[in-house]
Amino acid sequence: MTRYVVTVRNELDKARVMKAAARVPVGYRVEFKEPKRSDVQNDRMWAMLGDISKQATINGKSYEPGQWKCVFMKAMGKDAQFLPTLDGSSFFPTGFRSSDLSVREMSDLQTFIEAWAAESGIALRDVAA
Repeated sequence: MTRYVVTVRNELDKARVMKAAARVPVGYRVEFKEPKRSDVQNDRMWAMLGDISKQATINGKSYEPGQWKCVFMKAMGKDAQFLPTLDGSSFFPTGFRSSDLSVREMSDLQTFIEAWAAESGIALRDVAA
């Protein structure tokens, strides 16, 4: 067993987790996480970022939605790593994966984006979460 992931949606899923735990070899890790962000939340975030990318700049420079996502995730305290290119001549960031955010973290991120947009005079479409 290299990896086993179960999203606990009901009592049967809980029973599966208990059964799997009984078979786990000593030394394995067990991790419990909050539910991941929903597809609806993800769609809403990208709509917000699209609106921002069309209307906002930082120091006069425009950015694509994916770049704005990184800007906001950094502002929320998420960190990225900088890795070297294969030839060692420069570095590039990696990280800022919104797919790893929990429902709560994605909600917090969207609330932060909304507040920033309001303070910055950016109009966001009314996309339901």
